[in-house]
Amino acid sequence: MLELRAIDAAYGHIQALRQVSLRVDRGEIVTLIGANGAGKTTTLMAISGLVPPCRGEILFEGRPVGGLPPEALVRLGICQVPEGRHVFPDLTVAENLDMGAFLRRDRRQVAADREHLYNLFPVLKQRRHQPGGTLSGGEQQMLAISRALMTRPRLLLLDEPSMGLAPLMTRHLFEIIIKINKEQQRTILLVEQNANLALQVADRGYVLENGRIVMHDTAAALRRNPDIQKAYLGI
Repeated sequence: MLELRAIDAAYGHIQALRQVSLRVDRGEIVTLIGANGAGKTTTLMAISGLVPPCRGEILFEGRPVGGLPPEALVRLGICQVPEGRHVFPDLTVAENLDMGAFLRRDRRQVAADREHLYNLFPVLKQRRHQPGGTLSGGEQQMLAISRALMTRPRLLLLDEPSMGLAPLMTRHLFEIIIKINKEQQRTILLVEQNANLALQVADRGYVLENGRIVMHDTAAALRRNPDIQKAYLGI
């Protein structure tokens, strides 16, 4: 579904990604792990059109998409849940979800999708008239994911979904992520600082260091790898 071929990306004169190549197959959860500053978020931003690559190629379903604006990529089926959630604080939960469906014209299906998400995240239905900024961190993350799902993405990019959440909420959220993948058939590229948890839910993983992919394998093999255990799993 998604393929990056030797992507370079930079912020001005600071190069953030160097020859990054990876793929995400349809129906997978693929995780990208690495230390802070390794380039994980930049990789997602390059895919979603927020940081256009300097060189290399990004293919989505066989079509070159590198350099397309974010709204065009959303129309194609790529949607990112950003680090830090970034819900609209003054809009209600329901209005935040409507913003996710802004580009859609199938009003009846939009309403059905909203109800499906309320069933997936019952707390959002309870708080649907409440401003997004008044929700707890976990509830805001649920809202941010739901807003992205309202675009009906074929590829969902998740950037640090567990950031700032209590362990119990994190576990619950990742159970929902698995359900989204399996039941809704959403392909997911996951950036997550909690490498142990990410490798538990993913099919495959890539390790990013200093802007370069240094290792990739099945998630199970990465969890067994002594170098990964020492560097990222605390074993």
